Amino acid sequence: MQVITNAVIYTGETVLKGYCILVDKNKIIAVQQELPGDAERIDLAGKNISAGFNDLQLNGGFDLYFSKQPDQRSLTDLYQAGVAFATPYFLTTLISSPRQTILEAIKAVREFHQQHPTMLGMHLEGPFMNPGKRGAHNPDIIRKPTDSELDEIIDLGADIIKVMTIAPECFTDAQLEKLLKTDIVLSAGHSMMTYEQAQKYFSMGITLVTHLYNAMTQMGHRECGTVGAVFDNDAVYAPIILDGGHCSYAAARIAHRQKGDKLFLISDAAFLGRRKKAMEWDGLSIKLVDGFYRDSAGNLGGAAISMPEAIKNAVDFAGISLQEAVEMATSRPAAAITMEDRIGFIKPGYPPVFSVFNNDLSEYETLDLAG
Repeated sequence: MQVITNAVIYTGETVLKGYCILVDKNKIIAVQQELPGDAERIDLAGKNISAGFNDLQLNGGFDLYFSKQPDQRSLTDLYQAGVAFATPYFLTTLISSPRQTILEAIKAVREFHQQHPTMLGMHLEGPFMNPGKRGAHNPDIIRKPTDSELDEIIDLGADIIKVMTIAPECFTDAQLEKLLKTDIVLSAGHSMMTYEQAQKYFSMGITLVTHLYNAMTQMGHRECGTVGAVFDNDAVYAPIILDGGHCSYAAARIAHRQKGDKLFLISDAAFLGRRKKAMEWDGLSIKLVDGFYRDSAGNLGGAAISMPEAIKNAVDFAGISLQEAVEMATSRPAAAITMEDRIGFIKPGYPPVFSVFNNDLSEYETLDLAG
């Protein structure tokens, strides 16, 4: 048995001081005030601890971009970068890709997940998106869904694809209903949906959008767009990239007031650590310019922040408390993909995989006691 002591505990629901966390046989068995005498002590010297940060949209690690190289080496780079940035939980993102690449990526992610279960699975972002909101995605690869390709993706990947970004208006209702019967969480993104269309698809069962504000129709005073529909629907989760470029911090504050506990953080990082300055792949060319990855047309091509930076920005620039910002990186993304009964909290029965950090997020690390 191990006991974590001398820490401020962010449970995912509240903040506890003067408590300890008991771990035994690869799970949390208690969060209590009484300190057992027969356990190995891990003294955190007053630092903060939470469930491991969870990033539902991570494209690359230190040096390798998964969509360019969808194999075990790339996944290992992603995993090591995630651990280094106190983000042991994440979804590996595959952007718009040819059919065969999607199938190869599904196989690679499943194989890696079996050995490293904190890599939760895949976020398939495209290729079934609206060309009018493609962002940095290759227009030659974007395509309309066919029944045969959807059936193949469902048959081979429904167990490991946790999120699938689609433009719902490019699908038939029958295709959407087929996907909604699987365990894949559909996320509306890279879409030209009107307010009315968005509300229709939300009523069908879509409960998530992809990177709020970006690659979607905006809110006006007559046509409210996808953004307005998200703000007007309490059931929809909204991830946001808080790097000051994907949206302004004023827009983030407005989203926070509108969405409450349905707003959560993603990095959408092309690479973590800003070590990689440029990348070219199959029609996509991005460079790190003034802290942002952009393609040759100036479109944002993924972010350059980490989850600790996103939390810090939420506190420093969006007026969000540290407790809530941590929940936006732990319990809320878990709930968005219906995994809140397994990860995202510090409570008995949950895995002992933690993020440890100081108040200003200048220091952070992963503490994995899961064995």
